[in-house]
Amino acid sequence: MSELFSINPATLEKNTAVPATAAEDVPLLVQNAQLAWADWSRLPIATRAIYLLRARQFILDNLNRFAETITRETGKPLSEAITSELFPVADLLYHFAKKSERYLKDQRVGIGFMQLLFRKSVLVHPPYGVIGIIAPWNYPFAIPMGEIAMALVAGNTVVCKTSELTPLVSQLIVETWKATGLPEDVCTVLFGATDVGQALVTQPINKLFFTGSVGVGKQLAQQCGEHMTPAVFELGGKDAMIVLEDADIEQTSSGAVWGAFTNCGQACASVERIYVHSSIAERFIKRVVEKTKKLRVGNGLSPSIDVGPLAHEDQLRKVETHVEDARSRGAKILCGGSRLTDLPGYFYAPTVLIDVTHDFLCMREETFGPTLPIMTFTTDDQAISFANDSPYGLTASVWSRDIAHADAVARQLHAGTVTINECVYTHAICQTPWGGDGESGIGRSHGKMGLMECVRTHHLHLHTTRLRSLWWFPYNSRVVSAFKWMTKTMTGPIWKWALSLPAFGYLLGRKKL
Repeated sequence: MSELFSINPATLEKNTAVPATAAEDVPLLVQNAQLAWADWSRLPIATRAIYLLRARQFILDNLNRFAETITRETGKPLSEAITSELFPVADLLYHFAKKSERYLKDQRVGIGFMQLLFRKSVLVHPPYGVIGIIAPWNYPFAIPMGEIAMALVAGNTVVCKTSELTPLVSQLIVETWKATGLPEDVCTVLFGATDVGQALVTQPINKLFFTGSVGVGKQLAQQCGEHMTPAVFELGGKDAMIVLEDADIEQTSSGAVWGAFTNCGQACASVERIYVHSSIAERFIKRVVEKTKKLRVGNGLSPSIDVGPLAHEDQLRKVETHVEDARSRGAKILCGGSRLTDLPGYFYAPTVLIDVTHDFLCMREETFGPTLPIMTFTTDDQAISFANDSPYGLTASVWSRDIAHADAVARQLHAGTVTINECVYTHAICQTPWGGDGESGIGRSHGKMGLMECVRTHHLHLHTTRLRSLWWFPYNSRVVSAFKWMTKTMTGPIWKWALSLPAFGYLLGRKKL
């Protein structure tokens, strides 16, 4: 594959072609990143942070062009190109430029009575080396840019394979880092498909960040395991929304419609299933349908468009499969349920379904499209059971006027992030961790926890005097007795430590080997 070109999913027109990376070139590119790491890792964090601030400024200076490119290649509306791709990255770059030095500073650890022996323990955070990133097509700027920034400021070099479906956005990433004056080979972007990603994973990278499907994630996890390469996986979700009996129907129905149909449902945190209390179900569903029907679907380059197309034809077919499965099993489709054939792109009408069960594909598998299936419940326990009945565990939400009640329910949900009276957007909060449980992945990105995924935490233990250690040779019966007494007196409250002083003195003063 000598070049890549993408399709504008709203018009089906070809975008400009971009030169592709040959899989056979990947080993040399990784080797160059390894060589660049030595100098880059020795720079102070404050110096590395300057490049993040320069990247942020370049994005701000080119905001309109970047937003239009993202929309042209992904189909998402201009508003979402800004709020879900550009704003979060600009915020993240500033945050980690200003906070990483504090996050990564040496950390003194209290070590109990050992401190009386003039010892101290410190946690230090050296970088891994070369971090490999394989990024997805649904947020082709925000996800790789955030992971690249955290890896770089922590002192790593990066080799990032972006999606073959979004090469123009990938060029924006290259352009941004080049504009900062980043040293050569510190950040390398690979343009290619599966063969290029496989070539990257088989190289001696020091850690992998992967965002994508569960199936591919499991394959990569097996490959990483063969080389003991640590990895972070973000693999998707089937995110549940619980609407309690006292929820504000106006607010909650608006949140449901946005949560299900933002980015045409192509977010790992999209609301993919709703459980609403039976006592308010009729009113809630009525408002959801009314608001869904008001959504304006079309080419996202128009500022007044709410929902764009699906990003590619395979995704459109998957949505059709899930809706037809539900229809054939007796689900009632209250709105949508078909392609929008009057538009030239990969458009599917925002769809609301009821009379569904967990046997349906749309309730069991990740749809990643503009569908919103709704079930009812009668008790909190039933709602919690429904929400947790999934192999995924990325995000969930609980909606109620009673925050304490919602909090009690939220704490019982198996998800990496649970929001109350809000949904989906927390990937944009760079100060908080992002990741899930179960088949939603392993590890975290964003926040201090995400930054710590980019470093090896080592324990440095110092003995600062010439005093002998109590536990060194030789042993005898009196030593055994002293150890027994110290175990009883020095492993509990501090006030008991004084009782061990005689044993302590004997062990320090006994004859050396």
